[in-house]
This record gives sequence, structure tokens and C-alpha cells, in this order.
Amino acid sequence: MYPKDLIFKIGLTMVDGIGDVLAKHLVNHCGSAEAVFKENKRFLEKIHGLGKIKSALLNTKEWMKRAEEELKFIEKNKLDVYFFTDTDYPFRLHHCHDSPVLLYYDGNTKLNSDKIIGVIGTRSPSENGKRFTQTFIEDLQHEDIVVVSGLAYGIDGLVHEACINAGVKTIGVLGHGLDRIYPYQNAHLAKRMKNQGGILTEFSSKTNPDRENFPKRNRIVAGMCDAIIVIESKTEGGSMITASIANSYNKDVFAVPGKPGDEKSTGCNFLIKSNKAGLIENFSDLIHHMNWEPRKNNKKNNQFSLPINLSDDEKCIINVLNKNGKTHINQLVSICSMPVSKISALLMDLELDNHVISHPGKFFTSST
Repeated sequence: MYPKDLIFKIGLTMVDGIGDVLAKHLVNHCGSAEAVFKENKRFLEKIHGLGKIKSALLNTKEWMKRAEEELKFIEKNKLDVYFFTDTDYPFRLHHCHDSPVLLYYDGNTKLNSDKIIGVIGTRSPSENGKRFTQTFIEDLQHEDIVVVSGLAYGIDGLVHEACINAGVKTIGVLGHGLDRIYPYQNAHLAKRMKNQGGILTEFSSKTNPDRENFPKRNRIVAGMCDAIIVIESKTEGGSMITASIANSYNKDVFAVPGKPGDEKSTGCNFLIKSNKAGLIENFSDLIHHMNWEPRKNNKKNNQFSLPINLSDDEKCIINVLNKNGKTHINQLVSICSMPVSKISALLMDLELDNHVISHPGKFFTSST
């Protein structure tokens, strides 16, 4: 059952001239997507970045017609829709200023899994690149890690296919609507992914796979992952754009080195030598750099008791950490519904009382 205000959330993305940043600004001012459309015109005109022309567009019915069509498509295909204020919206995207207001998803894997990595690369990989991709994915098949890529030709498609074959959850981020798959040769792969991951996009149906959409797609890949791994890339192209975006989001970026002079690895070598990516040669290197414990060594006794004299907010934090293991502070903010400033203060108190252990990258575990 979809929420009644979904039509307004969709509609906000249908109004010309209102992008992700301004849309979020409007919702924060007005309280909800529905309130944006019902707000007094004079009040809207005073909001920074909107003005008379754009505020007038909110009063037209064109957005409603397009939103109603999209809602029918969503209901027919039983898609999941995540607005940026929803609990299930990818929490890692919350601190990316240009993250999408709305996401459409067809799949069965949580977008807020504990460990998510993006694996990307050239559209024309070498045999060595293909072998590395296959081996890298096979090595993580016993780990509880979700792998994200762009469902494109080359490394992206190989990543998704290797994940399906190895039983690894994988999510493909698209540069168009969910009414089609581009390239069409990957349609069979996308169908299999829906049962072992999913396909995700910010674009409504009937959106063509236009060139300008793919850099926008790349920012989702960069933003929703803990780390980005570039397997092979020239100095220009989609993978380098994604790596650059990931760096701007303060994400961990890693690259697989290539031989000097190897054209397909010039981008990876550049990222490494310019300190824009860490060097990795295998999956173990990634585990080491991310300070992740192998799943087989991370088993916990599910029976635990909470320390006495904790507040309800502190109990929420401890319960989440005991249930999920190592957890990012942004996920705690989302699950416990508290501002990051309050969560940070509580975590500091809990750490001083030896109830919580902090880890690099703003991850935390319970010591109880």
C-alpha cells in the first residue's frame, strides 16, 4: 500500500526548474512535499532559490498529470519508492548534497545493508581485467557485502553476472526509467538481479538513456557505497567521473594497478599515484583497508542484556549495535530517528562508559 502523499513526492520531481537541492530545500521549509504544493504563493516566492517564475510552476496541473501516470506505472509493477525523508532511503546518500529526492527500486535487497561496495570499470576490459573481476567477486561470496555497479557494457555487466553466479547480492543503478533496460543485451541479467539484489534509478518511466543522465547515475553509485573499486579505466570516462564524485563525498576509493603504458589502466594508475585512490590487488586488501572483519570471524552470541541506567535513546543505540554489528553513525541517525548531533553526544558518553567501541570511518560496535 503506497502512502497517500506519494503523488506529491513524485510531483516535486516533475516540476521543471526544481532540482534535487532546491526540492529538498523546499521540503525542509514547508515540512513535506504535499505542503510545498499547498503553501501560500507569497511565502514560496520568498524562499531562496525559488522566486516568482518557479513558484508559479508549482501551481500548474502539468506536474499532477505526469505524477499520476508515474504512480500507475509504480503500482502496476509493484515498485518500491524512497523519498529522501523516508526511513528506508539509503542513509549513505543523506550527506551527499546533490543526492536524489526520490528513488525507484525493483528488487529484494535492502539499500541500507551494513556493507556496500561499488565495483566499476571500462566498457572494453582486457582479459586480465575480466579475470580480476571474476576472482574478486568469487572471493567475497561468503561475506555479507552488497555489490553495486552501473549495469553497463564491460566491467559493470561482468560484475553483476559474477555476483549472480556466486550468490552475491548486487544492485544495478540505471541512467533511465525502470520501463526499459539499457543496454538491452543486459535485460536478462537485470531480470535475474531483481531476485538477488535489484535495479535502482532516480528517473521516472519513459526517460531515455540520454548521455547527460549517466553522470547523475554515477553519483548515486558513489554516494550509496562505503567504497568504490575501479578495476580498469582510461584517464577519461564514467569510472573516473564516479571516482571523482566519490572523493568529493569523502568515500574510500581504491584502484587496481596496471602495467606502465597499459592504456586500459592509465586511469587507475593516475588515481593511485595522485593519492586519489588506494592500491588494491585482491579482496583481502579491501578488507584490510576498510577495517572489516571476515564474516566467519565475526559471529556473535545473539543473547545479550542491556546495561542498567541507560536512557531510552541510549538503549536504542545499543540495541541497534547488538543487532547489526558494526554500524555507521548515519544509520543510527536513521533507525533511532535522532539528529546527528544528539547521536554523536550519546555515542561519546557510551564510549566513555565502555558500552560502545568506535572504529575508523564513524562506525561503532557494542561492547556489551
